[in-house]
Amino acid sequence: MSKIKMPVRTPRIDMTPMVDLFFLLLTFFILTATIRPQEAVQVDTPKSISDQLAPKENVITIIVSKNDRVFFNIDNGSDTSMHIRKKVLTDLATYKQMAFTPEQITQFEKLSSFGMPLKDLGAWIDAESDKREALQTGIPMDSLDNQLALWIHFSRLANKNAEVSIRGDADADYKTVKKIFDVLQDKNISGINKFNLVTNLEKVEVKPEDLKK
Repeated sequence: MSKIKMPVRTPRIDMTPMVDLFFLLLTFFILTATIRPQEAVQVDTPKSISDQLAPKENVITIIVSKNDRVFFNIDNGSDTSMHIRKKVLTDLATYKQMAFTPEQITQFEKLSSFGMPLKDLGAWIDAESDKREALQTGIPMDSLDNQLALWIHFSRLANKNAEVSIRGDADADYKTVKKIFDVLQDKNISGINKFNLVTNLEKVEVKPEDLKK
């Protein structure tokens, strides 16, 4: 009596649901992702061996370019519904008796670092992205018109949890950086004695003869 051979079936996996899920996730990330605004200036930060990471949220960033121009930025914190950038600009405008339109304030929230006198800020906000760089002349730090101090002061009032990070170019004049230190430590402005200096992590090579010492 011959044996009955059962038909051999090759397993088949239907990938259609997986493809649908992939496109669903891809569509979700495209719709929810936000484009990071371009920084006002590119700086070549000095190198160090410190591996401590600077905060990514609740941070006030002061940038010093190699030609000693000063730029400023503050994020919206961990909860964007607080609209910290909007509050900073609104309070500062009220103090300086300046006026910005609701459209300008909304646009300012979406932008990144900036560096110009307050009188040119509205023109910078309204300018097209490829024309904003020409308006980036640096924030005044003169003793009679220290606008950097105002930005720091109102940013600290809007977000008391914000930490300060200074990102200076390796070729920047130390005198300019020292002025920023003085502004931060001024008790009449903010009295900040603790801040982060952003550097590039430098790879350290350890030679066998160093281990014998």
